[in-house]
Amino acid sequence: MSWADSFERWFPIFDYPLFRLGNTTVTVATLVTVFLIVVATLIVSRLVGKWLDRVAKRRSLEAAGSVAVTARLVHYSILFVGFGVALHTAGVDLTALFAASAIFGVIIGFAMQNIASNFVSGVILLFERTIKPGDIVEVEGRIVTIKDLGIRSTIARTLNEEDLIIPNSLLVQSTVKNYTLRDTLYRIDAPVGVVYGSDMAAVRATLEKAIQAIEWRSQKMEPAVFMKEFGDSSVNFTVAVWIENPWQLRKFRSMLNETIWWALKEAGVTIAFPQLDVHFDPEIERSMTALAQA
Repeated sequence: MSWADSFERWFPIFDYPLFRLGNTTVTVATLVTVFLIVVATLIVSRLVGKWLDRVAKRRSLEAAGSVAVTARLVHYSILFVGFGVALHTAGVDLTALFAASAIFGVIIGFAMQNIASNFVSGVILLFERTIKPGDIVEVEGRIVTIKDLGIRSTIARTLNEEDLIIPNSLLVQSTVKNYTLRDTLYRIDAPVGVVYGSDMAAVRATLEKAIQAIEWRSQKMEPAVFMKEFGDSSVNFTVAVWIENPWQLRKFRSMLNETIWWALKEAGVTIAFPQLDVHFDPEIERSMTALAQA
């Protein structure tokens, strides 16, 4: 006598038929098996997720982002396979189910276009990995860091420590600046204008000396000074330095502005401000003088 026959002999309730699903008779044992498959699927998915989290903590920021994306894909793959096996065990014809799902998807597609678009965009982002957790990007004029890349939406944090829920379709269909896609270098531009009577060679030398002495700038790229334009009240320069952490650009821009201010002040160079000269016709001047003397 086999172990299966012995099991049925001692536990006949497990062989008790409950209902029919297609050509399959669903018994108590069938339901127990489906339940165990679902539980095992969830346990395996959780264990694999924890293992990948431990791997991510031992990697660099960029590698950790890739591991996080891989973990999400593995999670959905395990759930898909496990639930598929459970349904097949229960007697569900997966071929017919997929065909029905396709028809149902077409019907609800028109009513749920935004959700479907975000879902497909999430899958694209997970596979392409052009945007990953930890990346610093600019979306609709806002600089944010990606915290979590979901299948429908993405969680991001702004420079003001605000959490944003961004639809994935926005990240796929619009132009997004990714400051950390290939490297973390970021250029800060600081405009400054000096009066027209300044010694321009001395101004350039002062600015170049000041930015060369900055300790916090990136040494991978040389800073630069450009005479940008002749303005209405000033000769305008642009001072450019590179940093390696775009997330701190506001802090470094403030420090750069202070460096420029003190460098020009110590060199005796006047930073220009808007001025307006008003000239009157001689007749108007005489009339105003006569009015003042009356």
